[in-house]
Amino acid sequence: MNQLQIRGVDISMLAEVEAFGGTYYADGAPRDLLDLLVDHHINTVRLRLWVDPFDEDGQPYLGGTNDLPTTVLLARRAAQRGLKILLDLHYSDFWTDPKKQAAPKSWRGLSAAEMEDTVEDYTRSVLTALVDAGITPDLVQIGNEITNGMLWPIGRTPSYLFDERRFAEATPSEWAAAFDALSRLLSRGARAVRDVTPDASIALHLDFGGANDLYRGWFDEIQARGVDFDVIALSYYPMWHGTLDDLSTNLADLVDRYDKDVLVVETSYAHRTDGPPGATTIFGPDLVAAGGFPATVQGQHDFLVALMERLTAVAGGRGLGIVYWEPGWLPVPGASWASPAGMTYGDDIAAPGNPWANQALFDYGGNSLDSWRAFHLFA
Repeated sequence: MNQLQIRGVDISMLAEVEAFGGTYYADGAPRDLLDLLVDHHINTVRLRLWVDPFDEDGQPYLGGTNDLPTTVLLARRAAQRGLKILLDLHYSDFWTDPKKQAAPKSWRGLSAAEMEDTVEDYTRSVLTALVDAGITPDLVQIGNEITNGMLWPIGRTPSYLFDERRFAEATPSEWAAAFDALSRLLSRGARAVRDVTPDASIALHLDFGGANDLYRGWFDEIQARGVDFDVIALSYYPMWHGTLDDLSTNLADLVDRYDKDVLVVETSYAHRTDGPPGATTIFGPDLVAAGGFPATVQGQHDFLVALMERLTAVAGGRGLGIVYWEPGWLPVPGASWASPAGMTYGDDIAAPGNPWANQALFDYGGNSLDSWRAFHLFA
């Protein structure tokens, strides 16, 4: 197999899992997750950062409660083991994705010009805090899954309609104004990255990695406005985002069209279809056919190998690699995707708990799965 430059995992839930008693095991012995990553040839960790993931009474939003102190602690643990850091700036107090991009509580009511200043000042401040702690990120994401923009309503763009595979209707002036506003926000964040951590690569991240029309429509606008970035980052979950052939077509076109590196910064697959007792999971039996691999440990391994092969096949070595999303999110009581306070902030009410447990790279008791060995083939 060919080597991949980035063999990564997102471990943003780690501190919360540990705080609620989660323990990781390999061959029956308890292990620190960071040490296990090194054993399995992982060289990069991705860490999300929220601005203020607490309500007005100080109640945490959970989902990792990834404020700056938590992120610094996780980054320091990773850096001590020689792991690279990918910093994922959400520019929100909680989860962001194409369906929600809420501005932080303390930023609401700002004018567009004030929001641009705040993006740059905030980006500069968090990067400075990391550098002062002896940590220099290797990659920085300006936003998380910003398919439909960020910092709504100021940075909102016409929505991509996934069922219809097209962007929502907008007049030419509305379209231009929306991408003008978004590009100004992105450019100010990028300027702070260049000033504080000039050796770090800047990534812009969309979801639906198999949708080439989406990526062309979005990055044509960003490129035309001169936004400074180095890496096109993609989410690719095969049960939702098209086939591996769709992904490969998109990756090849992006490299050729924009002369940028490409990186899958979110992916995962299930090792079983049932959840822990009393819990529900996102990946059930209905998603196996769309995913294309059995929901078994071997199927999880084989998906990872197939995906990484697609990245190594990108021309010119420009397929940097992959980042597996939350392989260490164990189903321990308390380590929930959201607290009641978090659900209120995000206007997203659902059952608490861990809906991702069967997509971890550990069984429900915290035992390391053989799926990890897929990474060994690309080291």
